[in-house]
Amino acid sequence: MPKHLIKTLAAPALLLSPLSAKDTVGGQALIEGIMMRGKEKIAWAVRKPDGEAVIESFPFVSVTKKVAFLGLPIIRGVVGLFESMRWGYRALSRSADIAMDDADGAENSKKSSIKDQLFMAASFVLAFAISISLFMYAPMWLANRIPYIKDTPMLFNLTAGAVRIGLLLIYMMAISLWSETRRLFEYHGAEHKTIFAYEDGKPLTVDNIEPYTTVHPRCGTSFLVLVAICGILMSSVIDTLHIQYIGDYANLFHRFGIRLVFIPLLAGVSFEALKLSAKYRSLPIVGWIIQPGLLVQRIT
Repeated sequence: MPKHLIKTLAAPALLLSPLSAKDTVGGQALIEGIMMRGKEKIAWAVRKPDGEAVIESFPFVSVTKKVAFLGLPIIRGVVGLFESMRWGYRALSRSADIAMDDADGAENSKKSSIKDQLFMAASFVLAFAISISLFMYAPMWLANRIPYIKDTPMLFNLTAGAVRIGLLLIYMMAISLWSETRRLFEYHGAEHKTIFAYEDGKPLTVDNIEPYTTVHPRCGTSFLVLVAICGILMSSVIDTLHIQYIGDYANLFHRFGIRLVFIPLLAGVSFEALKLSAKYRSLPIVGWIIQPGLLVQRIT
C-alpha cells in the first residue's frame, strides 16, 4: 500500500472527536482521497495534482441522535443510509473539484444554477433506475422464466439472489479493470487500515497503520453482500405471506413493485445485521457468515 495514501488517510481521522473505547468510525474512498465520519464531525482529505493535501472538516451529528424515534433499530439504518448518500455525494463532488485543482472555487462559489441542479438530479435518478433494473428486476425476470421455480418462493428468491450476486461480482471485477477505479480502490483499502488503527487507539502514523488488513467487517461492500443475502430470506417470507393471505401475484411487475416497497425495511435489517456481525465477528459462526463479504472486498 503506497505510504502517501496512508498519510492522506490519517489526516481526516485526526480531526474527528477523541476516541473512546466504543467509538466507531465510518469512511468512504473519494477521488484522490477519503472521507471519515465520526460521531460529531465529518472530515475529508484530498490530494491536489501538485501533491498537496486539502483537508476539511464539518460538524455533524446524525439526526438519529437528535430524534429518539429515528434512532430505533432498523429505522436508524434507513436514516443512516440516506445521510451517507447525501454526504457521500457531496464529498465525491468536492474531491473531484480538488483533484482538478479547483480547491477554492467549489466551496466559495454561489449555489449551482437551476440547470446544474436539474442535471445532477437527473443523473442520480438515471443511475438509480439503471441499478434497480440491473440488480433487482433482471434477476427476477430470469428466475421467472424458469419452470417450477417461479411458483416456489424460496427457489425463486434463491435463483434471483444468486443471479444478483453474480451480476454484482461481474460489475465490480469489470470496473476494477479501469485504472481510475483501481486508484479509488487503493484509497478504499487504505481507509480500512486507518480506521482499524484509529479504533484500536493507535497513534495515526504510517508505521502503525500499515500492518492492518485492507478488509473491514463494516465495509459498504460487505453491506451489499448482506443486502443480497437478507433479500433472499426476506423476499421468501414476503412471497409466502402474500400468496397465502392475499393471493398469487398478478404478474412479475406486481411482484417487483412489492419488492420496491420493502427496500427501506431491507436496508434497515441489513444495517442491523452488519453492526451485529462486526460486533461479534470473533464468534466462529459469525466469522463464517461474514466471509463472503470479506472475500468480495478483495476486489474493492
